[in-house]
Amino acid sequence: MHIVRYQRHDDPHPRIGVVNDGVLSALPVAGMFELLQHRKEEIEGICADAAPACSLSEVRLLAPVDGVMEVWASGVTYLRSRDARVEESALKSVYELVYDAERPELFFKSPAWRVVVDGEPVGIRSDSELNVPEPELALVVNRFEEIVGYVVCNDMSSRSVEGENPLYLPQAKLYAGACALSPGIRPAWEVDASDLTIRLTVTRKGAVIWDGTTSTRQIRRPFSWLTAYLFHSENHPHGVVLSTGTGIVPDLDFRLHAGDLISVTIDEIGELHNPVVVGKDHFHFLRTP
Repeated sequence: MHIVRYQRHDDPHPRIGVVNDGVLSALPVAGMFELLQHRKEEIEGICADAAPACSLSEVRLLAPVDGVMEVWASGVTYLRSRDARVEESALKSVYELVYDAERPELFFKSPAWRVVVDGEPVGIRSDSELNVPEPELALVVNRFEEIVGYVVCNDMSSRSVEGENPLYLPQAKLYAGACALSPGIRPAWEVDASDLTIRLTVTRKGAVIWDGTTSTRQIRRPFSWLTAYLFHSENHPHGVVLSTGTGIVPDLDFRLHAGDLISVTIDEIGELHNPVVVGKDHFHFLRTP
């Protein structure tokens, strides 16, 4: 099962539903933000009671966030991520310290309206020569700090911007096309996310130019630890998505180019495929609510 936002071809209003074996069943909620105001066990019951509505061929799947929902992200949660940040940075000790610290690195990634979904482009900054995808498992968390599901996230990053100075992190992480999520939320009651294989593949002109794998078992911090810090001094009344960091980072000689295709697959969760473009002008299709 996957929980989805969708739009029927004959109806402009986004709706929420569940997909089972290609059949879509509508849920009686106004948006994902409303669904995530319920307890996890209540969401499970709502999904179980859904009645079949239509075929997937009749709809377009949308990003699984809406309203004033936010996407946040975690940094330096895998050893490979720590090593990559140290390699690229002029201030190496910053990343070594945060990897071993009790407090995790958490940062705002995107409001709901800026998120792109499978098939839509992701962006790289025109003022950064070193740009990479960061494939990650993301947690979908309700207002009660309960993990209710998982999605695939591509946390696009400008390594040369962040490497110049860690204080440039917002510019390295927040820009047009920097956050992509898979369309379907895999419910937490259906899958054990403690040991899932994550795979990244980058294709250029039909040929694979980079691929790598990792596993969620390599993450240093428990998911509950990350969510506890995210909710420690802030409320998320409409739910939130928290990406858990990357264990796959290409070497410093790797460069993304316009036209590359980035594919991220996480076992039992889903897939995400996005072509690469340069600059903000390709994202006029994203509109505020």
